[in-house]
Amino acid sequence: MNPDTQRLMLMDQAPQSASIRNTESGVSASHSLDLQRLPQHVAIIMDGNGRWAKQRLFPRYQGHRNAVRAVRATVEIAVELKIQALTLYAFSTENWSRPEREVSTLMELFAEYLEKELETMLQHNVRFRLLGERRDLPEFLQERLSRALASTAGNTGLLLNLAVNYGGRAELVRGVRMIAEAVRNGQLNPEDIDEALIARHTYTAGVPDPDLIIRTSGEQRTSNFLTWQSAYSELYFTEVLWPDFGKSDFIDALREYQNRARRLGGVDPVEPSTGAP
Repeated sequence: MNPDTQRLMLMDQAPQSASIRNTESGVSASHSLDLQRLPQHVAIIMDGNGRWAKQRLFPRYQGHRNAVRAVRATVEIAVELKIQALTLYAFSTENWSRPEREVSTLMELFAEYLEKELETMLQHNVRFRLLGERRDLPEFLQERLSRALASTAGNTGLLLNLAVNYGGRAELVRGVRMIAEAVRNGQLNPEDIDEALIARHTYTAGVPDPDLIIRTSGEQRTSNFLTWQSAYSELYFTEVLWPDFGKSDFIDALREYQNRARRLGGVDPVEPSTGAP
């Protein structure tokens, strides 16, 4: 464990953000959502950890540690509302360019999260899935990933996708290479390549495309996230920094989603499907 992570553990008793601390009770009774029109798949670009820490004169790493609370709250409300799939953008392929200490601390926090939350995932029937290139991740994280993937494989509730070492363009390059290899080996005719085939060669194969993508911290871009899958996703941007993001913020995003008319290129609004991922 590096010195920065040790320092974070000592600082873990730092005050939680007001949003999470003050809005987690009474959610079920007050969310006023139409439970028949919830999105099947919600994806979140978790942004603002560094700014959250800077505002409090903490090191950037403390922002990442407090972000775990927001992850926990979001998973809990997704389970409560019976959302089918939740995808969290945790670490992009571009994030390797960050300072080495920050990257190593993030990897340790991912491992710590999987260790601490595995029992909770099992209790709530959550199925864990990794999106991204796994082979580049450190060995100590590989073991935790294998355990979480194997232990939850048979669960049938919320599908929790964690995007680590993920990039939307890299995902498409990976899929194209797999398809090209099949063509070269005579297993596939070029004329048979269509959208459905490409979708089957993404990390989210078999999972509905995200109906709603949330980005925290006020930035208004998708940052190479689910490039193929987000063609018809509703985008919701909030000024809330990710460590401050709580259940009520998630419900606000769902309420906004339900206020929109999704036509998917047609004339009449499209109602959400109830099909399982």
